[in-house]
Amino acid sequence: MTEPPDPRPIRRLDEETVRRIAAGEVVDRPSSVVKELVENAVDAGAAEVRVRLEGGGLDTISVDDDGSGIRPEDLPLAIERYATSKLARPEDLDVVVTLGFRGEALAAIGAVSRLRIISRPPGLGEAHGISLVAGQAAGAFVEARAPGTTVEVRDLFFNTPARRKFLHAPAAEQLEIASAIERLYLARPTVGLTLANEHGEMLRLAPSLTLRDACARVLGPEFLAQSFPLRSGLGGTTSFRGLLARPAISRSNAQGLFLAVNGRTVQSRTLVQAVRQAYTDYLPRGRYPVGVVHLEIEPAAVDVNVHPTKREVRIARERAVADALRRAVRDALVATPHVADRLGTSAEPEPMPPPRELSEMGEPEVVGPEPELGRAPPGVQTRLEPPGAAAVIAATGRHPALRLIGPIFDLYWLAESEGSLVLLDQHAASERVLFEQLRAAGRLARQELVAPVRLELGARRAEVLELHADDVRRAGFEVEAFGAGSYRILAVPSYRGRRVRADQLLGFLDEVADGGRPTVPDGIAERTDASIACHAAIRAGDVVSAEEIQRVVEALYALPEASYACPHGRPILIRFPRGRVDRWFLRSPG
Repeated sequence: MTEPPDPRPIRRLDEETVRRIAAGEVVDRPSSVVKELVENAVDAGAAEVRVRLEGGGLDTISVDDDGSGIRPEDLPLAIERYATSKLARPEDLDVVVTLGFRGEALAAIGAVSRLRIISRPPGLGEAHGISLVAGQAAGAFVEARAPGTTVEVRDLFFNTPARRKFLHAPAAEQLEIASAIERLYLARPTVGLTLANEHGEMLRLAPSLTLRDACARVLGPEFLAQSFPLRSGLGGTTSFRGLLARPAISRSNAQGLFLAVNGRTVQSRTLVQAVRQAYTDYLPRGRYPVGVVHLEIEPAAVDVNVHPTKREVRIARERAVADALRRAVRDALVATPHVADRLGTSAEPEPMPPPRELSEMGEPEVVGPEPELGRAPPGVQTRLEPPGAAAVIAATGRHPALRLIGPIFDLYWLAESEGSLVLLDQHAASERVLFEQLRAAGRLARQELVAPVRLELGARRAEVLELHADDVRRAGFEVEAFGAGSYRILAVPSYRGRRVRADQLLGFLDEVADGGRPTVPDGIAERTDASIACHAAIRAGDVVSAEEIQRVVEALYALPEASYACPHGRPILIRFPRGRVDRWFLRSPG
């Protein structure tokens, strides 16, 4: 019998280790530093906050505001843990009305960086400062400065190399900071935010009195054109307001849905699901709504102290609040005109089974890679070229002949094939062809625009454009900067004479930023190529001629490997054998 090991002694951690552990709870990457410092500036009554980065925030983060400042005698306290101006009594924790209140941010940031604070309250003639290195005070000083505060963070995680090595490249960290700035702005649009780096101003979000103006600056004009307002209440002091997109605009994840509770940007799976459930019947599985939702709730009913970074909150009667939010969004969605339109969406409807009462007669068959698509049953005669046939795709060694009958719903094509009725998805077929072409050739063809199209990308998309410039070019887009935040589209992807709309670049950038579309098989390269193919393909709602869809199917038939699914696994063709159709109509198979 093995003897148990001797118990290890319990020791008190030294102060430096405690500081580093505490810092890790609050600060995990440059964007969390920016979030904490901007929230402090907002609590100080700032009207404008300017953030400047070097090295994507790994080298330098500087946050400058025009708020109320810090008194010189309070500077030493400001860098201590659990020292704050935002709580006076223990009971104040039950009704938190500020963004920061834990008294940890400056101490935690200072523990893993070289920190410098310069501040001047409006009544003083000069600014006073204090500096820290790895949590240790390194001196005090006096400087000239306008009223307000500047916090400068250098060499983040210089004394914790294990944490620094897990950070992303500077460009990726910079992109996350831009996203954090946009989330903060959409939660409190009355405060102006500016983001700059070594090369100049990246993003300027002017103070706005309306959420609509704020959404226009962050989410763009294409969002406003497809948006509808949300305004409702649960009763008492709980209310909802916001701006949400119709189903024509959606995302493959929840990153496009911005939630704020009492002016605080938050993450909440329960609230996200409530909004998503409101779109049931209007969005396919795997797609998420886009927009901004503000919840105003009695502060005593919100616990903001459940997470060190304050990203999550706990709401009293959360289920009731979520249900009320779902109903409010659903009512607003149903009431808005043209709610079911999918113009410009990248979401493809999924195949629909036969009516429930016919289910005992058998489900439709989804065509798989096996080469027996629509092989005619014995005794069934099929004519592929009757008078007035729209188009006929000749059979190959692996594929049967296909006679196109016509389009339905501006998405599907009816066809007949050797004793079977066939439904073909024009988007999925075109997408598979373009995906394989891209994998083989490395890029898509492009068409130059006679009149370049101007688009407002916003900070996040502009960063994605810079970070994924090669993928954008491979996709067939040619883009050039055209003033602050504006870009000109000089060329777009094209395939067999059909060109992609310039505004498809916006959705493509969103998907690439999120890692690309899921694919079968999965992988970073495949995900990116699937996004490129999806946005260059014939789309739902496009009017397509029989000759054009014939060329697409012939290209599909010519692929080296038979494939009846788009890159992310959705079927291209669905077959209804003649005998099954006969049974639906209570006929004996002919």
